[in-house]
Amino acid sequence: MTAPKVLISDALSEAAIQIFKDRGIEVDFQPQLGKDKDKLAEIIGNYDGLAIRSATKVTAKILESATRLKVVGRAGIGVDNVDIPAATTRGVIVMNTPFGNSITTAEHAIAMMMTLARQIPEADRSTQAGKWEKNKFMGVELTAKTLGVIGCGNIGSIVADRAVGLKMRVIAFDPYLSDERAVALGVHKVELDELLRRADFITLHTPLTDKTRNIIDADAIAKCKKGVRIINCARGGLVDEAALADAIKSGQVAGAAFDVFVDEPATANPLFGLPNVVCTPHLGASTTEAQENVALQVAEQMSDYLLQGAITNAVNFPSISAEEAPRIKPFVALAEKLGAFLGQLTEAPIKGIRIEYEGAVGSLNTRAINAAAITGVLRPFLSEINMVNAAAIAKEKGITIEEVKSSHEGDYESLIRIVVEAEDMPRHAAGTVLQDGKPRMVEIRWIDMDAEFAPNMIYIRNDDKPGFIGRFGTLLGESGVNVATFNLGRDKAGGNAICLVAVDEEVSDDLLRAIEKIPHVKRARRLRF
Repeated sequence: MTAPKVLISDALSEAAIQIFKDRGIEVDFQPQLGKDKDKLAEIIGNYDGLAIRSATKVTAKILESATRLKVVGRAGIGVDNVDIPAATTRGVIVMNTPFGNSITTAEHAIAMMMTLARQIPEADRSTQAGKWEKNKFMGVELTAKTLGVIGCGNIGSIVADRAVGLKMRVIAFDPYLSDERAVALGVHKVELDELLRRADFITLHTPLTDKTRNIIDADAIAKCKKGVRIINCARGGLVDEAALADAIKSGQVAGAAFDVFVDEPATANPLFGLPNVVCTPHLGASTTEAQENVALQVAEQMSDYLLQGAITNAVNFPSISAEEAPRIKPFVALAEKLGAFLGQLTEAPIKGIRIEYEGAVGSLNTRAINAAAITGVLRPFLSEINMVNAAAIAKEKGITIEEVKSSHEGDYESLIRIVVEAEDMPRHAAGTVLQDGKPRMVEIRWIDMDAEFAPNMIYIRNDDKPGFIGRFGTLLGESGVNVATFNLGRDKAGGNAICLVAVDEEVSDDLLRAIEKIPHVKRARRLRF
């Protein structure tokens, strides 16, 4: 088996590079390549993984050239420089490291708040200029002040914890913050308008979405108490910078501390040059510890995925732990092959797909197995479908997806049954994974079967009448087609029968038509796996 190959196109630590090497992954370290999009597009097709920071832009054009690429790993939390929809369409997992720089970013927000409260940058410039303007720089204490935290997730909760330690009163607006979590953090959960009205300081720690864009605008600022101070170390665009600049000039806002801006690098901004405004160049994650942590974390995550199929902190696919991956992998293969079997038999439009789990398999993380089943069913119709985009494409096409689990064990410890609801009729098949780890088909149309999957197969539905097997075998022999395995099943003597045959080569159209002319054959299909 060829070792996976990873390209690192931004600066990453030697320790992170060594992680890839220690795991048996070939590494190409070109830290300046991310700035050269043409050169990146030229060589990206040679790699299974791409490790980046913020300098590399993974555009749709780059992804078009990334024919081997399986995963993009972003050392850091922001993935604005990756075209997520394009990566998803191509089946490329996009990972980030949301927790590696949490403490560093939270500490920067606290430092910015303290700096703002005591006007330290302006006082420093004045003092170093030989002035002694002690009365000019009158600050405010943080103790007993109210801090409003907008977004109390991973970073926001650390800020809240530190602020509680500073004896501040902390209120938080976050629709996803539970009452129990708020109590544990020692914060009071409020609605946004109440936070604006009560807070002496406001700090933002939320992603930039359509709902959060300009969450602090002119209207919001008007609702704040006069003299509020605003800190943004999260994302540019959460605050209307022009509106904030006007509010600072009018005295409604006493000051602001910003580490992020709408346009970066920020060489000009409405906030620049205003009194009691502190600006830093996106330093939230810029500590030695944080840079090392995210680099090591992304190297481990990418290695786990490329070698084991484990998915951690992916922004476009459910997580699969390193412990789960080996157990799930054979069932993923089974689900995709069962789905592919049914998809190749279905010609009418598909309305729904139901995936049923019986026995031990139902206790596994089935999201990846579901994705594999959907991929298998729809691939005959949609060549661009893959496990990463399968659920989204099914939803887009109006295909309902249903999952049913039962702890009941029948003849097998684990069984997966897929039912495809098409406009003409439902079709279903079931399979299991035996001790050898190979997927097997054990049921078609409620008829018992025991068949391994093979690259080339023939499926026949017929009446259970004497003479069929002889005529079929003779026809294959006369056509020079060698049989690998021959599996039969029927619902009752003389009733409906199914034949599933693995052959050494793809069946020709002429042979398929000849098979269909055999007496009592109802349907014959050529299958590829």
